[in-house]
Amino acid sequence: MVIITHQREKCIGCNYCVELAFQRWRMSKKDGKCTLIDGVEKKGFYTVRVQDDELEENQKAANACPVKIIRIKQI
Repeated sequence: MVIITHQREKCIGCNYCVELAFQRWRMSKKDGKCTLIDGVEKKGFYTVRVQDDELEENQKAANACPVKIIRIKQI
């Protein structure tokens, strides 16, 4: 199991996460920020639990994020 956490408010809309992990990330047409698909918001942080097969591409997305607002935790 993998937990992905995204601090959306600080997103600058660079689109790296969408390019590297398209099945889990989308750009919002409303505000130009990335959205974590199926993420649940709590106190400004969006979190989702996914299967281990999504670990590698989402880790690449987190590493590419220039503002470092994506966290990946394998449990």
